[in-house]
Amino acid sequence: MNAHDDAKAILCFGDSNTWGYNPHTQQRYPRSVRWTGVLARELGDACHVIAEGCNGRTTVWDDPIEGHIDGHKNGLQYLIPCLESHMPLDLVVLMLGTNDLKKKFSVGPFDIAASVGVLVDAVRRSEAGRGGAAPDVLVIVPPPLGRLSDFADLFEDGPEKSRQLSEHFRRMAAERRCHLLDAAEVLTSSDADGVHFDPEGHAALGRAVAARAKAILWCHRPRNRKEQPFQAEGAERGEE
Repeated sequence: MNAHDDAKAILCFGDSNTWGYNPHTQQRYPRSVRWTGVLARELGDACHVIAEGCNGRTTVWDDPIEGHIDGHKNGLQYLIPCLESHMPLDLVVLMLGTNDLKKKFSVGPFDIAASVGVLVDAVRRSEAGRGGAAPDVLVIVPPPLGRLSDFADLFEDGPEKSRQLSEHFRRMAAERRCHLLDAAEVLTSSDADGVHFDPEGHAALGRAVAARAKAILWCHRPRNRKEQPFQAEGAERGEE
């Protein structure tokens, strides 16, 4: 789908669920199935969606096993150059925290939420938005872990901690006055591995993020006179 040159730019920054990991095949979902692809389809050519997902990405932690040489699993370390390479941006969607639940990091839900807050602060301090301002931020609370299979040892004690994320993410978002979407309200982790999303989950999340993006980008502040309200693709031709 081709976006207009003046389309809103949305950066989706996340882990394997943003990358599109398929828990049934251990491969990658097609673009059309991933929640970022659903988001792009829902918004049409009014927005340009940039998917920046990486398997194993954490919020701010260096992984001592994966990515230990160059630290590329550390979300904060990659976020800054990522913002600069894709600027100007109108909205940054952050969905991280699931990998922080791994036993090797020994991080609790309070600190995971605080770590996402560090990422929010980094975006807010950036000049990656229009005219050198900071882009808006939407934080997605990862859904609780489900029934773990192959990842049971890796995420030991993770399910209990994951159920506490929503409370701490909400507090963090309220303190920073940033937008928040709780993924658990629209999907559950797949029974295939307890960590990743089924196609239905991707579809539900993509639609939910699209609804929030429309509200954030076109409704929550006065528009510039030259800025047109959101119009779904085909609406100008009278399509329904």
